[in-house]
Amino acid sequence: MTEPIRIGVLDDLAAGEEPVVDVARWLRLAADELAAAGRLDRPLEILHGLGRGLPAGSAAAVERAFRALAGEGVLLVVGPAVGDNALAIAPLAERLELPTLNWAGSELARGSWNFHLQVGSHEEEPELLAEFLARRGARRVIPCCDRSPIGARYRDFFLAAAERAGLSLAGLTSCPPLAADPAALELPAATADALVYLGFGAALPALAAALAERGTPPLLASSSAALRGHHDPALARALEGWHYVDLYHEGNPVLAALLARPHCQGAHPAGAARGWDLARLALEGIARSPRLDRAGVRAGLEAVKRLPAAQGHPGTLLGFGHWQRAALQGPYLVLRRWRDGRSEAVAD
Repeated sequence: MTEPIRIGVLDDLAAGEEPVVDVARWLRLAADELAAAGRLDRPLEILHGLGRGLPAGSAAAVERAFRALAGEGVLLVVGPAVGDNALAIAPLAERLELPTLNWAGSELARGSWNFHLQVGSHEEEPELLAEFLARRGARRVIPCCDRSPIGARYRDFFLAAAERAGLSLAGLTSCPPLAADPAALELPAATADALVYLGFGAALPALAAALAERGTPPLLASSSAALRGHHDPALARALEGWHYVDLYHEGNPVLAALLARPHCQGAHPAGAARGWDLARLALEGIARSPRLDRAGVRAGLEAVKRLPAAQGHPGTLLGFGHWQRAALQGPYLVLRRWRDGRSEAVAD
């Protein structure tokens, strides 16, 4: 009997014994398509590695889950999702020489064996947000950053981008990444044209509540953390009027065709776009591998070129190459706004 192709899914958000991240369904869908086209001649076996990572858990839990998947002989690991955990796993993937496709926000989690689908970007989002705020007439801005590697990376890039965009700081504040009490947040008393949140997103409900109670600047913006509102209706309502960075656009024809499929009916566009792009990258890397071992899969991923992406504006592409480890190429960051509990694209 033919041995299956083993792929690991590293779920750094799982707090129990069941996966939280919905990646497996998309991997199976992509595998079925390639098999039907005669490009995949072995069955796919998906193994789950569960480890509650940072900021609520630990890097050690994610490392244990990664090592367990490596020990099971997987050819590729998909995950983790959180930047802090991707940074923790990156050197381990290099030591074990195991291809890893993370979908976090940090370009620092790239390497010889570490491939990256940018579901957000700690380095590019600040540029987009600073330019947007300047175009909307803001001059004095307050950044509010998580006290974490994610927040620090966002902060450093935003401060540099703000200076280039002609923005000045009306204050600079930070919050614990898991802050839950609005009264405990320290917000500058200075008058500002805009406040921008830069972080993981768990503190967003408390921040939105604190601002609603104490008064808000005219413009409120957030990193891609605000896409949490897609799965949290209460947060979506609390972020009324906030602008933020997302990864999907209704005008993307690849996404529209995906959502029109019978098995994708009812899927949220943000989750569908991310899941499909992840799965296509992973399975195309397998299908293009010169041989079915880990080095072969790395070469296969490097051979993925110019796949139309479901994420991003129309025209966004997916692919890798020799020392090219960022998958999304083109206008993949999308400015959106929360209005009446729903997300809408911003014509900017």
